Amino acid sequence: MIDYNKLRVRIRLENLRHNYRLFTELHDNVIPVIKSDAYGHGLVEVARALEQDGAETFAVGFVHEAAKLRESGCEKRIMALLGPISDEDIQSLWDHRIITPISHFAQLKRVLAAAEKNGPLDIGLKFDTGMRRLGFLPDEVDEVAALLKGSPVTPVMATSHLARADEPGREKDVAMQARRFQAALDGLARAGFEVEANLANSAGGMAHENCRLDSMRLGISLYGCDPLEGAGEERLPGKLKPAMEITAPVMQVHPLRKGESISYGWTFTAERDSVVAIIGVGYADNYSRALSNKGEMVLHGKRVPIRGRVCMQMTAVDVTELMGEGKEVLPGDEAWLLGGPGERPVTPEDLAEWGNTITYEAFCLLGQNRREYV
Repeated sequence: MIDYNKLRVRIRLENLRHNYRLFTELHDNVIPVIKSDAYGHGLVEVARALEQDGAETFAVGFVHEAAKLRESGCEKRIMALLGPISDEDIQSLWDHRIITPISHFAQLKRVLAAAEKNGPLDIGLKFDTGMRRLGFLPDEVDEVAALLKGSPVTPVMATSHLARADEPGREKDVAMQARRFQAALDGLARAGFEVEANLANSAGGMAHENCRLDSMRLGISLYGCDPLEGAGEERLPGKLKPAMEITAPVMQVHPLRKGESISYGWTFTAERDSVVAIIGVGYADNYSRALSNKGEMVLHGKRVPIRGRVCMQMTAVDVTELMGEGKEVLPGDEAWLLGGPGERPVTPEDLAEWGNTITYEAFCLLGQNRREYV
């Protein structure tokens, strides 16, 4: 029996491990970023896979993600990049041995108050060097250090985030942020605090060696995307491999005569006699409606274009050329939404371009479907 509802999201863990190993050739202290359920690839599964290659620290987003990872059995160092918000989060720093960058004075004072009851705690400090989201300003470092001096709370890491490391020609902007971060580090050193300095993300680590510092965070490139694609330089000692593949079944195949329109709004009208296949995927599966009349899939090793609007659970593709090659497309065949056989698999960058978004969003959304690991 054909399983018409089986959208399949496959995660190739060996590809993730391959990408991680490429970056360990750039730096001996690479921190995999597995926030937001590892960008849709699976928080616990990705961490377990990377532990095999020696990952000693994992970075997640919220404290509750860190707690989930710890409760899964992970004994490695866990960072919660976004810091504690609630009293429960703050208590979890002790209960689950979480290091989190503290980013503002009210937050720091709450942690210091909790330390009076819970005892010593290692923390990170987040500095805002230009991103203007979270973090102390570098010129606030002396005040931060004064609050920490003599307390049971010890800073062991300082971190910041680069805003334009993935943009060619922005070396001055990156250097400016690096100088601001160094000023914060110098202030901590004056106060007697030795910290692990962490600034570079994937792009920063690839393109800006001076930003690698004591450790570097590996985010989007862990999942197989090069944030510097098109920059014209080889930055890594090997090729990144996308880890996520997605297929959906063909539900029906039928003619679409010249002059006939298809799907809601009749936004596509056939200019020739055609054959379309209806694929069992739509925006309910986080396959974006923005792909309507823009995106492509792979069937039998060949690219086929989307015709008409993406619906809630169905999308039409034009398979006329396949039929012309004598290949039969049948209900139950697999259409590749991401990846695929042949010379032109659908890449994460393709999905992002067609959907007017970025690869991060495509991964996070599509990864919310049921996953399998291969």
